[in-house]
Amino acid sequence: MARTTDGDAKPVPQRLLAAATRLFAERGYDRTSVQEIVEAAGVTKGALYHYFGSKDDLLHEVYGRVLRLQQERLDAFADADAPVEERLRDAAADVVVTTIENLDDATIFFRSMHHLGPEKLKQVRAERRRYHERFRELIEEGQRSGVFSDATPADLVVDYHFGSVHHLGAWYRPDGPLTPQQVADHLADLLLRALRP
Repeated sequence: MARTTDGDAKPVPQRLLAAATRLFAERGYDRTSVQEIVEAAGVTKGALYHYFGSKDDLLHEVYGRVLRLQQERLDAFADADAPVEERLRDAAADVVVTTIENLDDATIFFRSMHHLGPEKLKQVRAERRRYHERFRELIEEGQRSGVFSDATPADLVVDYHFGSVHHLGAWYRPDGPLTPQQVADHLADLLLRALRP
């Protein structure tokens, strides 16, 4: 059985994911070989295949770990005992912050998701749909209660917000004038202004 660590304090799966993320961001998924990943991680191909069945599995996990974090946090916001406007604002800001904090992962994924095999692509789409549906439920709750306007369908409101989130990689720079939280606050405020009755 492959060791969890391989002469390095960081566990092998984390080293592989870190190396893959860096190389996919620098070179692109399709221009990065398995050999380059294992050399950068300081492990063997056998170690990679012990933890990940393929390069495709690495790409899936790069995005999957971010999506799992975001889903867990969204569920906590949605289930909180707070007014719906506050819960939606917290969720809307959080997805921006967590995307910026994992910008390489998100950028790689949106640029390379077409490389996933049909089953993994289907799985990712189902996971993203679950996230978007939970987010939409908050909007619909506010629309039903009259806190939010129902003039715009909730699906379109979700697409509006996530269109902004998915394009962060195209323009956000860590050395730019806005912190991740400031960007998140602005985008969340835009969303809530669009929903005012």
